Amino acid sequence: MFGIILISACTLMHIYVCWRAARVPFLNRHVSGPLFLAVAAALWAVLVLGRFYGHHNTGPWAWAVELVGMIWIGVLLLNTVSFLLVDLVTGFGFLFPRWVPSLRGCALVAGMALSATALVQGFRAPVVEQYEVRLKGLPDALDGSVVVGVSDLHVGSLLGPDWLADRIAQIQAEKPDLVVLLGDLFEGHGAGGYDDLLPVLQGLSAPLGVWAVPGNHEAYGGFASLGLLRDAGVKLLRNRWTQVRPGLILAGVDDLTANRRSGGGDLVEEALASRPPGATVFLSHTPWEAEKAADLGVGLMLSGHTHGGQIWPFNYLVRRAYPLLAGQYEVNGMAVIVCRGTGTWGPRMRLWRAGEILRVTLRIK
Repeated sequence: MFGIILISACTLMHIYVCWRAARVPFLNRHVSGPLFLAVAAALWAVLVLGRFYGHHNTGPWAWAVELVGMIWIGVLLLNTVSFLLVDLVTGFGFLFPRWVPSLRGCALVAGMALSATALVQGFRAPVVEQYEVRLKGLPDALDGSVVVGVSDLHVGSLLGPDWLADRIAQIQAEKPDLVVLLGDLFEGHGAGGYDDLLPVLQGLSAPLGVWAVPGNHEAYGGFASLGLLRDAGVKLLRNRWTQVRPGLILAGVDDLTANRRSGGGDLVEEALASRPPGATVFLSHTPWEAEKAADLGVGLMLSGHTHGGQIWPFNYLVRRAYPLLAGQYEVNGMAVIVCRGTGTWGPRMRLWRAGEILRVTLRIK
């Protein structure tokens, strides 16, 4: 159902962008009508095949058609915004009629320039963002401990073992004391399994352990991929806490969006109940219920899920559902850091910022 809704929305954008592009003077002069229609039809076919064939099959052809189809979705979004802005300014062509063709040409150039920028950002390696957080109750011996976190890698049909190996090399280069995986590590549905990822994941290590919480994409796959994490030596925090060292508690919950859809219970309360005194770091894929976590004495909450909106101006819509969109916040005295995503979902595109890996240094408060 999600795929049908996605393709339907993208088809409307495709029609709109092609309709407006067909009236750009440069294209009118240099591209014949039949050729324009043929290219438009081919791109729409790739869009559909990418979602319904490429996403659910393996092999180089499936990978290529999904990659191109997903990128075209991003191009459509940015060109739709550009053309729509011109239409709003010109009253959909009724105002300033002499300038409308030229303005639409400028919109097409702007849309394609934004798309190129987003592609460069999307294919860049994620950057390491540095944070420092002071925690009440943190033992002196753990002052300066480094937590490295990643979220939303979406390893699957488009981002494979080689890409994951590079990310693990980045994580290990930070010499973490603790590694946390904040959900949506795997695409969770689509083509095939993840057996070839096991030796790659086994490269993750840290003195205080490697810990993970599931995201909504793990839930889509019935949590089957969590067995792979266990086999790789990753410890799961599913609605529970653990004391990684005396005075440092790590707690985590299953994805709160999936829990809300299923009508589940109070996972935050469950995960934090009856824990010993000390500093608490709380892992939740979705950055919801921060106020509750703060009221329960959490010092630091780490989340992901939002991708920071991934492609501007989509971030304005995402912020309506997730006010804690990306970066560091303070909620009732608790620090919240939301990772804008280490990988990408859908298009290998980002605008305006590359993906990120969190490096959080814990300090005594």
